Amino acid sequence: MSQPPPTFRTRELSPDTWSDFAKLFAKHGGVQAGCWCMFYHRPGPLRPAAGSRLDWASRNRNDKRALVRRGSSHGILVYAGDQPVGSCQYGLKEELPRIDAGRLYRKLDLPDQPARLWRITCFFVDRDYRRQGIALIGLRAALDSIRRKGGGVVEAYPVTNWKAVPIWFGSVGMFEGEGFRKIAALGRSTLVMRRSL
Repeated sequence: MSQPPPTFRTRELSPDTWSDFAKLFAKHGGVQAGCWCMFYHRPGPLRPAAGSRLDWASRNRNDKRALVRRGSSHGILVYAGDQPVGSCQYGLKEELPRIDAGRLYRKLDLPDQPARLWRITCFFVDRDYRRQGIALIGLRAALDSIRRKGGGVVEAYPVTNWKAVPIWFGSVGMFEGEGFRKIAALGRSTLVMRRSL
């Protein structure tokens, strides 16, 4: 007798859900070489202090937890029952400044820069739950959350080349299905897409 498919639900990343986020990411080694979804929070590369040995994953985990406690890191957790199985990171432009530091992004001739710009930078799905629509569930919940927070223009960076790891950034079709429009190419394998809320 086969098991019924799991029922998925979402919750905001917060101090109350930090332990679930940590559980999901720890299961997968902090994800992407111990990033803990900190890459876009930093304006530039993380460098060790002179003479010290830096444990990247631990530093990223601790810094992420501090941002969550301050309310400066936004995200959606997707659950199968009580099990965290996916995440979608979003935030205001000021919370995710690494995009602006990118040489290719700085060269873009983007349309009017909105006063309130949100970014959707990362998705992650537990390896045991992939290909079940988890990223889309996270994206829709993130858009609902942004709308509740006053809306604005939402920017995303999906990949056009499947070799460029779409698991982290989502696909063009997924964003088009939610009303995003292509704005510009960002290098050879990524697009800038936007929609207003």
